Amino acid sequence: MTLTFPLSFLLACAMALSASLAHAAGFQRLNLPMDQNGPALQGAVWYPCADPAREIRIGRAVIAGTPDCKMTEGRYPLIVMSHGAAGSFLSHHDTAAALADAGFVVAAINHVGDNAQDRSRQGYLSIFSTRPREMRRLIDYMTGAWPGKSALVPDKAGFFGFSRGGYTGLVLAGAVPDFRAGLAICQDAPALPMCRDIAAGKVAAQPYPHDARIQAAVIADPLNAFPGDALKGVAIPIQLWASERGGDGVSPASVDAVRQGLGVAPDYRVAQGAGHFAFLAPCSAEQAEALPALCTDEAGLDRLALHRDLNARAAEYFKARLQ
Repeated sequence: MTLTFPLSFLLACAMALSASLAHAAGFQRLNLPMDQNGPALQGAVWYPCADPAREIRIGRAVIAGTPDCKMTEGRYPLIVMSHGAAGSFLSHHDTAAALADAGFVVAAINHVGDNAQDRSRQGYLSIFSTRPREMRRLIDYMTGAWPGKSALVPDKAGFFGFSRGGYTGLVLAGAVPDFRAGLAICQDAPALPMCRDIAAGKVAAQPYPHDARIQAAVIADPLNAFPGDALKGVAIPIQLWASERGGDGVSPASVDAVRQGLGVAPDYRVAQGAGHFAFLAPCSAEQAEALPALCTDEAGLDRLALHRDLNARAAEYFKARLQ
C-alpha cells in the first residue's frame, strides 16, 4: 500500500530534519530546591547542543541525548512539560528531544504526589491546584536560577501537556476549573477521595494561577474539568490533540468539548486508532514488559509513526509562534 502525506506534514518533517542536522539534544538532570512556594522538584532539561546524541538509560526508560553537553550558542524559547497522572518527567522524552533538536530548551518535572514514584496525592483534589503552581515555579527557576538562563528568549514560553498535564496547561493559559460538575473518572472510581468530596459537595474554592509568559501550547487528551464558559478566558494559540479511543477518564467527546469551549479555535488533531496512552513516549523493551497497559496499543496503531507526526507538528507549531 502506498502512503501519501500532505505537503504541510512533509515540510514539518523537513524542518525537523534540518534542525536535527544542526542540533542534538543535550540532556541534564534538574533539581529545584524546596522554597517558600513548595517542596523540592526533580526533572530534566533538553536543549540544543552540537555533539551527537547517544543512548541514555534511566530506570527502565531508554532515551536519546547527550548528557551535560555544552549548549549551542544562540537564544532559544523555553517550553515546559507537564505529565499525566502517575507519569514522570520522562513521559514525553522523545517529544522533548525533538523540540530540543528543533531549537528549543525543554524542561519537565515530576509533579509532587502524582508521579510514578510517589502517588500519595494522586486521588485528591488538591493536586489540581498544586500542579499549575509547580509549573510556574519551573518557569521561574529556568528564567531566574538555571545556569543556562542567558540563552533563553525572555518572557516567552511554550507549554506541552498530556492528560492532567493538559488540564494544567489550560489552567495556566486562563481556564478556571469547576469540579462541582464532577469528573468522568469518578464514574469508574467513586471511592477516590476527590470523588467522594465532589459527591458530598466539599469542593473548596482554590486559587488557580495563570501565567502570561506562556504564549502557545500543545495539549494532548486533556482531562476536562471545564464546564460552561470555564475555557473562554484561554486566548493563546493551542494545538489540541485527541485520541480516537480515549481512556483513563478522557473520552473523545470530552476533548471535543474542550475544543468547542476554548475562546480561540485550536489547531485540532485526532490521532486515528489511538488510545489515551499512545501519546506517551514509545516504550523500551523493559517498559513494555513491566507496563503493558501503558505500552500496548490497539492493533494497527504504530506509536512510532504517531510520534513522528506529533513531534514534527508540535515543533512546527511552536516555531511559528515562539521563534
